Amino acid sequence: MDTAVKAEVRKEYQRADRDTGSVEVQVALLTKHVEALTEHLKTHKKDNSTRRGLITMVNKRKKLLAYLSRTDNPR
Repeated sequence: MDTAVKAEVRKEYQRADRDTGSVEVQVALLTKHVEALTEHLKTHKKDNSTRRGLITMVNKRKKLLAYLSRTDNPR
């Protein structure tokens, strides 16, 4: 995932002008990265190190979404 895509995702989900670390931005970036790795694994089925990284990212995104649903205030 290149810098332009990351900047576009941040711009779409940020809450303030310089917001790069809010939960919404983190979840959106992880989602884009998961989508890219899923496409990679469709062609490289035996790439187990990427598969392990993908599973780690999915679990991190799951935890962030659980946190967001617990603490989500109207924004």
